[in-house]
Amino acid sequence: MRPEPKPGSSAGEVSLPRLVAWKVLRSVAAGAFADVALEREFRRHGSRLGAADRALTMELTYGSIRQRRLLDHWLDYCGALPAQQQPPTLRWLLHLGLYQLLFAHRIPEAVAVSSSVDLAKAYGLGRLASVVNGLLRAVVRCRQRQEKPPLPPQATTRLAVQHSLPDWLADLLLHWLPEGEAVAFAGLTNQPPHLDLRVNRLRASVAEVQAAWAAVDQPLLPIAMAPQGLQLSRGVGAMARQPGYSTGQWSVQDRAAQLVTPLLQPQPGHVVVDLCAAPGGKTTHMAELMEDQGRIVAVDRSAARLRRLQRNARRLGLRSIQTRCADARTLPHLHGCADRVLLDAPCSGLGTLARHACARWRLSPVDITEMQVLQRQLLNEALRLVRPGGRLVYSTCTVHPAENQAQIESLLNRHPHWRPCLLPEALRRLCGHSTQLRLWPQRHGCDGFFAVALEPVT
Repeated sequence: MRPEPKPGSSAGEVSLPRLVAWKVLRSVAAGAFADVALEREFRRHGSRLGAADRALTMELTYGSIRQRRLLDHWLDYCGALPAQQQPPTLRWLLHLGLYQLLFAHRIPEAVAVSSSVDLAKAYGLGRLASVVNGLLRAVVRCRQRQEKPPLPPQATTRLAVQHSLPDWLADLLLHWLPEGEAVAFAGLTNQPPHLDLRVNRLRASVAEVQAAWAAVDQPLLPIAMAPQGLQLSRGVGAMARQPGYSTGQWSVQDRAAQLVTPLLQPQPGHVVVDLCAAPGGKTTHMAELMEDQGRIVAVDRSAARLRRLQRNARRLGLRSIQTRCADARTLPHLHGCADRVLLDAPCSGLGTLARHACARWRLSPVDITEMQVLQRQLLNEALRLVRPGGRLVYSTCTVHPAENQAQIESLLNRHPHWRPCLLPEALRRLCGHSTQLRLWPQRHGCDGFFAVALEPVT
């Protein structure tokens, strides 16, 4: 549920959550990542932003970013100037007010309008306060008449506007999926995703974690497709304050990602190389499956992200993980040494758009083409690391066939002495494919994901 505005707010009083959200929207427009900009503002304001205020700030920020195109469509319809011609600072403030009117239904319309006008007056847009007031009130009148701006007739543009996507992505979805499924997928990109936990079986059982959370009135729901997974039934505060976090009983990991590591079939005593490993959700999952016996070499180019992986491994009580800051495209010293190799490749992330509000606006078809070149290079090197009788798993969090099926088809054509492994029967039934795990949000209720296990032909 969306938090309500703080009670007792009077006219003319600037709302700190809305001010922070507005500042973050401006930072994102200048190239910042939303989560980084939000965290910076939260640190700056400290205790002035309580848990409810932070939740409201996040809802307004992420929602306004996700819905950017539809909000612009309303501005075009109700404003004297098209959205693209509005001064940027005004445009982001109008987005903030519009989002509250159109989506934050527990916020009274009068509060959505007045708080936006107050921000304009207090922070350099006083001369435009009447524009803010007039445009937002025009939207209120439209809603009272149940009037909406007409959508474009062409299918691609209609989907893109209605669900706030770039045209190129809407076009791809309609090419890959029947229109009804494309609409369902697009709609889910604008819904806050559910949160899943993965129980660390070396520290606790699923039942023990459920009992600990139930004791604080937070039921956790079992996940049929992920035996060690539990779903939060409602939102919580800081995860680090929840039962079992400090003792390493669980990690946050989507159910789709929890299906990838078991495909590798890592065993105690194995040598495993995890390429592009940070932040380490699958790395630590491997260590848990191996009973923390063996050696896992976690390779990543980011030293900062590897430090985060190390901290998480310590929290989970895992000692078998070694980190190496390196370019995973050139690892000659590891050739032929690994029983198992996991390549969770950098990708377009089209399967996780709901988790990354900015991604759809930062990504372009050129980026995806360049990503495919990198994926091919990483795959070529990953094959060289596997010793005879070993196994490689390639995974992504995208649904783009060029990054998934096409990469594997090309790899097998270049390396005919490799073959795909059969999926476990339960996963074959789940996704309808014998060797490739293909998960879609609108079909499987999880992040969009792809994974395939490969082995050398003996």
